[in-house]
Amino acid sequence: MIRRRAVLAAGAAAAVAGCARVPEIAGGFSGASEERGHLLRDRRAWPAPAVQRRTQVVIAGAGIAGLAAARALRRRGIEDFALLDLEDTAGGNSRGSRVGGVACPLGAHYLPVPGDDAREVQELLEELGLRRRVAGRWTYDERHLCHAPQERLFLEGQWQEGLLPLHGAGATTLAQYVRFAREVDAARRTGAFRIPLRRPAGLAPWDGETFAQWLDARGLRDERLRWYLDYCCRDDYGAGASVVSAAAGLHYFAARHGFHPPGFEGGDERDALLTWPQGNGFLAQALAAPLGERFHAGRVVLRVAEQRHGVELDAWNVRSQQVERWHAARCIVALPAFVAARVVEGASAVHDLAARTVHAPWVVANLHVRRAPRGGEGMPLAWDNVVYGQAGSLGYVVASHQDLDPRPRPTVLSWYCAPGLQARGEVLRQPWTHWRDRVLRELAGAHPRLRDLVTEVQVARFGHAMAVPIPGSLSRPAPLPSGGRLDFAHADWAGYSVFEEAFTLGHAAGQRA
Repeated sequence: MIRRRAVLAAGAAAAVAGCARVPEIAGGFSGASEERGHLLRDRRAWPAPAVQRRTQVVIAGAGIAGLAAARALRRRGIEDFALLDLEDTAGGNSRGSRVGGVACPLGAHYLPVPGDDAREVQELLEELGLRRRVAGRWTYDERHLCHAPQERLFLEGQWQEGLLPLHGAGATTLAQYVRFAREVDAARRTGAFRIPLRRPAGLAPWDGETFAQWLDARGLRDERLRWYLDYCCRDDYGAGASVVSAAAGLHYFAARHGFHPPGFEGGDERDALLTWPQGNGFLAQALAAPLGERFHAGRVVLRVAEQRHGVELDAWNVRSQQVERWHAARCIVALPAFVAARVVEGASAVHDLAARTVHAPWVVANLHVRRAPRGGEGMPLAWDNVVYGQAGSLGYVVASHQDLDPRPRPTVLSWYCAPGLQARGEVLRQPWTHWRDRVLRELAGAHPRLRDLVTEVQVARFGHAMAVPIPGSLSRPAPLPSGGRLDFAHADWAGYSVFEEAFTLGHAAGQRA
């Protein structure tokens, strides 16, 4: 169960004298437990192990990489393993939740249809029945592909289809769009941009400067283009174009289907994507379902030590308030770099990775509403809805978008915010009402009556949500340690955080173990 510290907060008094009082809005924090996460940082002494356990393979961390490793073990016929995680549910940044009975995401909320480089992910989707061959061609279950309208942008008082700012765009702006599209096409043709990364050294020509510097050097300075590219970087990496590398900024487009503005060959082709009401929690739940008692929730990993004849792992059992010692032949460490560096003994490569990895904070506010807000001027409500020009905010997705029932009913709007690398303290310090008020304020222009519809707000905070691909991190990823009894699997080893990287690294670790 997701832990909540729910409280009631009084709604604002009437915005105008004489108006009815706004209903109270319930709310609180949900999702990742910073208290558990900070135990490693804040507690100095731990009692001796009170429980001894044995297994063939122990996996530390039940994010997508850890779940993929567990799946790979099972596919090899290895059933004697244990998967440990500090949270109560598996999935890491891909976990889902429910607010007011409506399923919604806590983090990652979609998966682009994977290309042939992500063979392991394709196999997973086949296993789950989402992908199958029909008349010699691979097809995806239409129920899980994002329905139209997929995206819209609130710009100059009205909604437009798509997120690239086109309403009112002049000839100079459109020309800059086409120039950038040509740069993306040239980068794509090199074959260096792949998901997951296959030949990272090929990205070196774009990886020595920030994306903003690279754009400046090419005269790509149009305000609307730069807003859109900065939004894309924050959406994928948690940091803007002035922070991420040019390789990362181009990777957003060149590793998939490119960038296709009006006037550029190829039209407005978009990536097909898979999405669910609970976001990628759908995939996390499917991966965790077969594990049964092999998944051990509420375990804070304290120490991983390679021994002559095996591995020792100490973990704090949150429920029993005891230290457990696990003895295993092998251990797969599927933890973020900054955590692994604290708990893995004598692994210099892990400390090197932690020293070079920058993590971005992240906030998701799930707003339960009596009914979805009306479409508004320009076009109907879309799956992804973004307001132009909001600093840090990434818009919201509608949990019930995949449901074809047109009748008005309660749903959840999942609002995302990448507040910036320096905002980690603010993310953890501010009360949940701060985020409630911010999202309502920022969406007021697009939805003036939204506050009247909201009944509950649950805020999920991630202090270290994802690795940021700063210059140098994609073309020179940290080498995975080889040999010995420890394997490592986490998206941090790739230098950036996407589902395909985490799953592929976890699958490979499970194959090696």
